Amino acid sequence: MLRGTFANIGLIAALATAPASAQEPAKERTGAGGYELVWADEFDTDGPPDPAKWVWDTHANKMGWYNKELQYYAADRPENARVEGGRLIITARRETLAARADHGGQGYTSARLITKGKAEFTYGLIEVRAKLPCGKGSWPAIWTLGATAPWPDGGEIDIMEHVGQTPGDIFGTIHNRSTAGSFGNGGKTRIQTACTAFHDYQLLWTPREIRFAVDGKPYHRYANAGTGAEQWPFDQPHYLLLNLAVGGAMGGEVDDAIFPATFEIEHVRVYRQAVRGAAPAATPE
Repeated sequence: MLRGTFANIGLIAALATAPASAQEPAKERTGAGGYELVWADEFDTDGPPDPAKWVWDTHANKMGWYNKELQYYAADRPENARVEGGRLIITARRETLAARADHGGQGYTSARLITKGKAEFTYGLIEVRAKLPCGKGSWPAIWTLGATAPWPDGGEIDIMEHVGQTPGDIFGTIHNRSTAGSFGNGGKTRIQTACTAFHDYQLLWTPREIRFAVDGKPYHRYANAGTGAEQWPFDQPHYLLLNLAVGGAMGGEVDDAIFPATFEIEHVRVYRQAVRGAAPAATPE
């Protein structure tokens, strides 16, 4: 069940004003509070992910996924993604689905869910409560991609990435045209219980800046430098992605003993700042 229409004002204030590092001074508070819920999935109904909210992304199965990843993303398969007990459970498995027409020879299966065409957002607070897998070779991610332009021109916001090679290290990263060819502009924080407990992975996205946080504690900030779309393509809609990759450039060497590996999500919530004098928004843009 939804736990309220409005975002916690204290959380918004903390993300908007707290320094993202010990070296950065606190910012003047601007627009803290007044964030209302515009989209959410609380995963209350057992079964497949809600088709009104999520799309199975399988487009690169045949050619092979990016970043040298090793998984095949299966669609409509509860062994890889299902809602159960109030959680979305994405599971990576050591298996081959060679009989599928779009199979590309992968020896692992998993799932990648996106909101493209269902829900897209420009600015706001995004919060995903999740528990991560920690096995060597696992690579869960919570992220967004630009809906109106291809990568990197549409921009990418990695709200949370974690790899079993370095369990407990949480990465938040920005990618755009100006960072193409690099590892992006990112930060890292340490969450000792990332794989044993649920935590809130958060993004505060405004016209001025993007802030990354875990459990209300900011750890990285990316500012709009005002130099144009190559540095700030983040004034256009993005869609959400949830996936569990295997191996690849970031996931690294895979220990087959970890499978099945699970990525559990308790909720996904998107809040947007209300416009004074306007009626509350019923749906995202």
